Amino acid sequence: MDFLNALVLLGNFVLIPAVSYGSQLALGALGITLVYGILRFSHFAHGDVMAFGTMAVILFTWWLQSLGVSIDPLPTALLALPVGIVVTALLLLGVDRSVYRFYRKVRAAPIVVVMASLGVMFVVNGLTRLVIGPDDQNFADGARFLFTVRDFRDATGLAEGLGLRWSQLITISVTLVVVGALFWFLNRTRTGKSMRAFSDNEDLALLSGINPERVVMVTWLIVAVLVTVAGTLYGLDKSFKPFTYFQLLLPMFAAAILGGLGNPLGAVAGAYVIALSEVGVTYAFRKFFEYLLPESLEPQGLMQLLSTDYKFAVSFVLLVLVLLFRPTGLFKGQSV
Repeated sequence: MDFLNALVLLGNFVLIPAVSYGSQLALGALGITLVYGILRFSHFAHGDVMAFGTMAVILFTWWLQSLGVSIDPLPTALLALPVGIVVTALLLLGVDRSVYRFYRKVRAAPIVVVMASLGVMFVVNGLTRLVIGPDDQNFADGARFLFTVRDFRDATGLAEGLGLRWSQLITISVTLVVVGALFWFLNRTRTGKSMRAFSDNEDLALLSGINPERVVMVTWLIVAVLVTVAGTLYGLDKSFKPFTYFQLLLPMFAAAILGGLGNPLGAVAGAYVIALSEVGVTYAFRKFFEYLLPESLEPQGLMQLLSTDYKFAVSFVLLVLVLLFRPTGLFKGQSV
Protein backbone atom coordinates (compact mmCIF):
# COMPACT_ATOMS: atom_id res chain seq x y z
CA MET A 1 0.00 0.00 0.00
CA ASP A 2 2.84 2.39 0.83
CA PHE A 3 4.40 1.67 -2.56
CA LEU A 4 1.15 2.56 -4.32
CA ASN A 5 0.84 5.74 -2.27
CA ALA A 6 4.39 6.68 -3.30
CA LEU A 7 3.59 6.11 -6.97
CA VAL A 8 0.39 8.14 -6.77
CA LEU A 9 2.22 10.95 -4.98
CA LEU A 10 4.91 10.97 -7.68
CA GLY A 11 2.33 10.89 -10.44
CA ASN A 12 0.29 13.74 -8.99
CA PHE A 13 3.16 16.13 -8.30
CA VAL A 14 5.86 15.14 -10.81
CA LEU A 15 4.79 12.93 -13.72
CA ILE A 16 1.47 14.51 -14.77
CA PRO A 17 2.68 18.14 -14.35
CA ALA A 18 5.94 17.32 -16.17
CA VAL A 19 4.17 15.63 -19.10
CA SER A 20 1.75 18.55 -19.39
CA TYR A 21 4.53 21.16 -19.18
CA GLY A 22 6.70 19.10 -21.53
CA SER A 23 3.88 19.03 -24.09
CA GLN A 24 3.70 22.83 -24.03
CA LEU A 25 7.49 23.11 -24.39
CA ALA A 26 7.45 20.55 -27.21
CA LEU A 27 5.17 22.70 -29.37
CA GLY A 28 7.31 25.77 -28.73
CA ALA A 29 10.57 23.88 -29.36
CA LEU A 30 9.19 22.51 -32.64
CA GLY A 31 8.66 26.07 -33.83
CA ILE A 32 12.23 27.00 -32.91
CA THR A 33 13.72 23.97 -34.63
CA LEU A 34 11.67 24.56 -37.81
CA VAL A 35 12.86 28.16 -38.06
CA TYR A 36 16.46 27.13 -37.44
CA GLY A 37 16.35 24.15 -39.78
CA ILE A 38 14.64 25.92 -42.69
CA LEU A 39 15.35 29.64 -42.30
CA ARG A 40 18.81 29.15 -40.77
CA PHE A 41 18.63 31.44 -37.74
CA SER A 42 17.66 31.34 -34.07
CA HIS A 43 14.37 33.18 -33.60
CA PHE A 44 14.76 35.02 -30.30
CA ALA A 45 11.33 36.65 -30.67
CA HIS A 46 9.71 33.21 -30.35
CA GLY A 47 8.56 33.57 -26.74
CA ASP A 48 7.09 37.04 -27.26
CA VAL A 49 5.31 35.96 -30.45
CA MET A 50 3.81 33.18 -28.32
CA ALA A 51 2.64 35.80 -25.83
CA PHE A 52 1.17 37.91 -28.65
CA GLY A 53 -0.75 34.96 -30.08
CA THR A 54 -2.05 34.00 -26.65
CA MET A 55 -3.10 37.61 -26.08
CA ALA A 56 -5.18 37.48 -29.28
CA VAL A 57 -6.84 34.28 -28.03
CA ILE A 58 -7.55 35.86 -24.65
CA LEU A 59 -9.14 39.00 -26.12
CA PHE A 60 -11.41 36.96 -28.39
CA THR A 61 -12.21 34.59 -25.50
CA TRP A 62 -13.30 37.53 -23.35
CA TRP A 63 -15.54 38.73 -26.18
CA LEU A 64 -17.13 35.28 -26.51
CA GLN A 65 -17.59 35.08 -22.73
CA SER A 66 -19.28 38.51 -22.75
CA LEU A 67 -21.77 37.10 -25.28
CA GLY A 68 -22.47 34.14 -23.01
CA VAL A 69 -20.82 31.62 -25.35
CA SER A 70 -19.64 28.49 -23.54
CA ILE A 71 -18.58 24.92 -24.34
CA ASP A 72 -18.54 23.75 -20.73
CA PRO A 73 -16.76 21.68 -19.44
CA LEU A 74 -14.14 22.70 -22.03
CA PRO A 75 -12.65 26.23 -21.94
CA THR A 76 -14.08 28.81 -24.35
CA ALA A 77 -10.49 29.62 -25.38
CA LEU A 78 -10.57 26.56 -27.65
CA LEU A 79 -13.16 28.36 -29.79
CA ALA A 80 -10.97 31.46 -29.89
CA LEU A 81 -7.83 29.51 -30.82
CA PRO A 82 -8.31 29.68 -34.64
CA VAL A 83 -8.63 33.48 -34.42
CA GLY A 84 -5.40 33.69 -32.42
CA ILE A 85 -3.63 31.51 -34.98
CA VAL A 86 -4.74 33.79 -37.83
CA VAL A 87 -3.63 36.94 -35.97
CA THR A 88 -0.24 35.37 -35.14
CA ALA A 89 0.22 34.19 -38.72
CA LEU A 90 -0.42 37.74 -39.99
CA LEU A 91 2.10 39.09 -37.48
CA LEU A 92 4.81 36.58 -38.48
CA LEU A 93 4.23 37.01 -42.23
CA GLY A 94 4.30 40.79 -41.78
CA VAL A 95 7.53 40.67 -39.78
CA ASP A 96 9.10 38.34 -42.33
CA ARG A 97 8.16 40.60 -45.22
CA SER A 98 9.30 43.79 -43.50
CA VAL A 99 12.40 42.51 -41.67
CA TYR A 100 13.68 39.00 -42.31
CA ARG A 101 13.20 38.84 -46.09
CA PHE A 102 15.74 41.63 -46.64
CA TYR A 103 18.42 39.68 -44.76
CA ARG A 104 17.62 36.54 -46.76
CA LYS A 105 18.05 38.40 -50.04
CA VAL A 106 21.45 39.82 -49.09
CA ARG A 107 22.43 36.47 -47.54
CA ALA A 108 23.32 38.12 -44.24
CA ALA A 109 25.22 36.16 -41.63
CA PRO A 110 22.95 34.26 -39.20
CA ILE A 111 24.12 36.37 -36.27
CA VAL A 112 22.84 39.50 -38.05
CA VAL A 113 19.38 37.96 -38.43
CA VAL A 114 19.48 36.91 -34.78
CA MET A 115 20.13 40.54 -33.81
CA ALA A 116 17.18 41.57 -35.97
CA SER A 117 15.00 39.00 -34.18
CA LEU A 118 16.03 40.57 -30.87
CA GLY A 119 14.66 43.88 -32.12
CA VAL A 120 11.43 42.15 -33.16
CA MET A 121 11.29 40.58 -29.70
CA PHE A 122 11.34 43.96 -27.93
CA VAL A 123 8.75 45.46 -30.29
CA VAL A 124 6.33 42.53 -29.95
CA ASN A 125 6.86 42.40 -26.19
CA GLY A 126 6.08 46.09 -25.86
CA LEU A 127 3.01 45.79 -28.08
CA THR A 128 1.65 42.89 -26.02
CA ARG A 129 2.13 44.75 -22.74
CA LEU A 130 0.58 47.89 -24.20
CA VAL A 131 -2.56 46.08 -25.33
CA ILE A 132 -3.24 43.65 -22.47
CA GLY A 133 -0.99 44.95 -19.67
CA PRO A 134 1.92 43.35 -17.79
CA ASP A 135 -0.12 41.62 -15.08
CA ASP A 136 -1.62 38.14 -14.81
CA GLN A 137 -4.75 37.66 -16.89
CA ASN A 138 -7.38 35.00 -16.25
CA PHE A 139 -9.29 33.62 -19.24
CA ALA A 140 -9.94 30.01 -18.21
CA ASP A 141 -13.51 28.86 -17.74
CA GLY A 142 -15.39 25.56 -17.86
CA ALA A 143 -14.81 22.73 -15.40
CA ARG A 144 -11.46 22.75 -13.64
CA PHE A 145 -11.02 19.06 -12.76
CA LEU A 146 -11.80 15.90 -14.68
CA PHE A 147 -11.51 14.19 -11.30
CA THR A 148 -10.19 15.52 -8.01
CA VAL A 149 -7.78 14.16 -5.44
CA ARG A 150 -10.73 13.47 -3.12
CA ASP A 151 -12.55 11.54 -5.86
CA PHE A 152 -9.46 9.39 -6.39
CA ARG A 153 -9.04 8.74 -2.66
CA ASP A 154 -12.69 7.75 -2.26
CA ALA A 155 -12.50 5.42 -5.26
CA THR A 156 -9.23 3.69 -4.31
CA GLY A 157 -9.02 3.95 -0.53
CA LEU A 158 -5.40 5.17 -0.75
CA ALA A 159 -4.02 7.85 1.55
CA GLU A 160 -2.66 9.82 -1.40
CA GLY A 161 -4.82 11.14 -4.20
CA LEU A 162 -4.39 11.85 -7.88
CA GLY A 163 -6.10 14.80 -9.54
CA LEU A 164 -6.33 15.52 -13.25
CA ARG A 165 -7.24 18.96 -14.51
CA TRP A 166 -9.07 19.48 -17.77
CA SER A 167 -6.26 21.80 -18.87
CA GLN A 168 -3.72 18.99 -18.45
CA LEU A 169 -5.83 16.50 -20.39
CA ILE A 170 -6.47 19.04 -23.16
CA THR A 171 -2.76 19.93 -23.31
CA ILE A 172 -1.62 16.33 -23.71
CA SER A 173 -4.40 15.45 -26.18
CA VAL A 174 -3.97 18.55 -28.36
CA THR A 175 -0.19 18.12 -28.40
CA LEU A 176 -0.52 14.54 -29.62
CA VAL A 177 -2.84 15.67 -32.42
CA VAL A 178 -0.73 18.68 -33.46
CA VAL A 179 2.61 16.84 -33.34
CA GLY A 180 1.12 13.87 -35.20
CA ALA A 181 -0.33 16.17 -37.87
CA LEU A 182 2.98 18.03 -38.22
CA PHE A 183 5.01 14.84 -38.71
CA TRP A 184 2.45 13.57 -41.21
CA PHE A 185 2.63 16.86 -43.08
CA LEU A 186 6.44 16.91 -43.21
CA ASN A 187 6.76 13.29 -44.28
CA ARG A 188 3.70 12.66 -46.47
CA THR A 189 2.79 15.85 -48.30
CA ARG A 190 4.57 17.40 -51.26
CA THR A 191 4.95 20.74 -49.46
CA GLY A 192 6.37 19.04 -46.39
CA LYS A 193 8.90 17.14 -48.49
CA SER A 194 9.85 20.42 -50.19
CA MET A 195 10.49 21.97 -46.79
CA ARG A 196 12.68 19.05 -45.77
CA ALA A 197 14.59 19.24 -49.04
CA PHE A 198 15.07 23.00 -48.60
CA SER A 199 16.37 22.37 -45.08
CA ASP A 200 18.82 19.67 -46.21
CA ASN A 201 20.29 21.54 -49.19
CA GLU A 202 18.97 24.95 -50.17
CA ASP A 203 20.87 25.24 -53.47
CA LEU A 204 19.87 21.78 -54.66
CA ALA A 205 16.25 22.48 -53.68
CA LEU A 206 16.25 25.66 -55.77
CA LEU A 207 17.64 23.75 -58.76
CA SER A 208 14.79 21.24 -58.31
CA GLY A 209 12.24 24.01 -58.82
CA ILE A 210 11.19 24.51 -55.20
CA ASN A 211 9.84 27.99 -54.54
CA PRO A 212 11.79 29.33 -51.53
CA GLU A 213 9.26 32.05 -50.69
CA ARG A 214 6.48 29.49 -50.53
CA VAL A 215 8.58 27.33 -48.19
CA VAL A 216 9.22 30.35 -45.98
CA MET A 217 5.53 31.28 -45.91
CA VAL A 218 4.43 27.75 -44.99
CA THR A 219 7.11 27.61 -42.29
CA TRP A 220 5.80 30.77 -40.64
CA LEU A 221 2.21 29.52 -40.88
CA ILE A 222 3.19 26.30 -39.09
CA VAL A 223 5.12 28.27 -36.48
CA ALA A 224 2.04 30.45 -35.92
CA VAL A 225 -0.05 27.36 -35.18
CA LEU A 226 2.58 25.89 -32.86
CA VAL A 227 3.26 29.01 -30.78
CA THR A 228 -0.40 30.02 -30.45
CA VAL A 229 -1.50 26.56 -29.40
CA ALA A 230 1.45 26.22 -27.00
CA GLY A 231 0.91 29.64 -25.46
CA THR A 232 -2.84 29.12 -25.03
CA LEU A 233 -2.37 25.70 -23.44
CA TYR A 234 0.26 27.11 -21.07
CA GLY A 235 -2.03 30.00 -20.13
CA LEU A 236 -4.96 27.66 -19.46
CA ASP A 237 -2.81 25.29 -17.42
CA LYS A 238 -1.00 27.97 -15.41
CA SER A 239 -1.60 31.64 -16.13
CA PHE A 240 -0.93 34.32 -18.72
CA LYS A 241 1.67 36.96 -18.05
CA PRO A 242 3.75 38.41 -20.90
CA PHE A 243 7.06 38.23 -19.01
CA THR A 244 6.50 34.53 -18.25
CA TYR A 245 6.47 33.78 -21.97
CA PHE A 246 9.75 35.63 -22.38
CA GLN A 247 11.19 33.36 -19.67
CA LEU A 248 9.93 30.28 -21.53
CA LEU A 249 12.35 31.11 -24.35
CA LEU A 250 15.22 29.51 -22.37
CA PRO A 251 13.63 26.07 -21.75
CA MET A 252 12.24 25.99 -25.31
CA PHE A 253 15.66 26.69 -26.79
CA ALA A 254 17.24 24.23 -24.36
CA ALA A 255 14.76 21.56 -25.51
CA ALA A 256 15.44 22.24 -29.20
CA ILE A 257 19.22 22.18 -28.71
CA LEU A 258 19.14 19.17 -26.40
CA GLY A 259 17.22 17.16 -29.01
CA GLY A 260 19.26 18.52 -31.90
CA LEU A 261 18.47 21.80 -33.65
CA GLY A 262 16.67 21.18 -36.92
CA ASN A 263 15.42 17.77 -35.77
CA PRO A 264 11.66 17.85 -34.99
CA LEU A 265 11.69 14.48 -33.21
CA GLY A 266 14.61 15.64 -31.09
CA ALA A 267 12.76 18.84 -30.15
CA VAL A 268 9.85 16.82 -28.78
CA ALA A 269 12.11 14.44 -26.85
CA GLY A 270 14.22 17.31 -25.53
CA ALA A 271 11.12 19.12 -24.28
CA TYR A 272 10.06 16.20 -22.10
CA VAL A 273 13.61 15.76 -20.77
CA ILE A 274 13.73 19.45 -19.82
CA ALA A 275 10.26 19.34 -18.22
CA LEU A 276 10.97 16.20 -16.18
CA SER A 277 14.31 17.66 -15.08
CA GLU A 278 12.81 21.00 -14.00
CA VAL A 279 9.90 19.47 -12.12
CA GLY A 280 11.95 16.63 -10.63
CA VAL A 281 14.82 18.78 -9.38
CA THR A 282 12.48 21.32 -7.75
CA TYR A 283 10.14 18.79 -6.09
CA ALA A 284 10.54 17.95 -2.38
CA PHE A 285 10.82 14.13 -2.28
CA ARG A 286 10.66 13.76 1.51
CA LYS A 287 7.13 12.34 1.66
CA PHE A 288 7.84 10.06 -1.32
CA PHE A 289 10.79 8.43 0.48
CA GLU A 290 8.86 8.24 3.76
CA TYR A 291 6.54 5.77 2.03
CA LEU A 292 9.39 3.67 0.65
CA LEU A 293 11.98 3.66 3.45
CA PRO A 294 11.78 2.23 6.98
CA GLU A 295 11.22 4.74 9.75
CA SER A 296 14.87 4.62 10.84
CA LEU A 297 16.02 5.73 7.38
CA GLU A 298 13.41 8.40 6.74
CA PRO A 299 14.98 11.67 5.50
CA GLN A 300 15.07 14.66 7.80
CA GLY A 301 15.18 17.40 5.18
CA LEU A 302 12.84 18.23 2.33
CA MET A 303 14.93 16.25 -0.20
CA GLN A 304 14.56 19.18 -2.61
CA LEU A 305 17.62 20.00 -4.70
CA LEU A 306 16.46 23.46 -5.83
CA SER A 307 13.70 25.90 -4.98
CA THR A 308 11.01 26.33 -7.64
CA ASP A 309 12.30 29.90 -8.06
CA TYR A 310 15.38 28.41 -9.73
CA LYS A 311 13.70 25.92 -12.07
CA PHE A 312 14.93 27.75 -15.18
CA ALA A 313 18.48 27.22 -13.92
CA VAL A 314 17.99 23.53 -14.72
CA SER A 315 17.33 24.38 -18.37
CA PHE A 316 20.40 26.62 -18.42
CA VAL A 317 22.67 23.94 -16.95
CA LEU A 318 21.42 21.30 -19.41
CA LEU A 319 21.85 23.77 -22.28
CA VAL A 320 25.45 24.52 -21.30
CA LEU A 321 26.29 20.82 -20.90
CA VAL A 322 24.89 19.99 -24.33
CA LEU A 323 26.74 22.89 -25.98
CA LEU A 324 29.99 21.81 -24.32
CA PHE A 325 29.87 18.05 -24.84
CA ARG A 326 27.38 17.33 -27.64
CA PRO A 327 26.57 20.45 -29.69
CA THR A 328 24.62 18.39 -32.25
CA GLY A 329 22.18 17.26 -29.53
CA LEU A 330 20.93 13.82 -28.58
CA PHE A 331 19.45 13.15 -32.04
CA LYS A 332 22.34 14.66 -34.03
CA GLY A 333 20.72 17.77 -35.41
CA GLN A 334 22.65 20.68 -36.84
CA SER A 335 25.58 21.89 -34.75
CA VAL A 336 25.00 25.19 -32.99
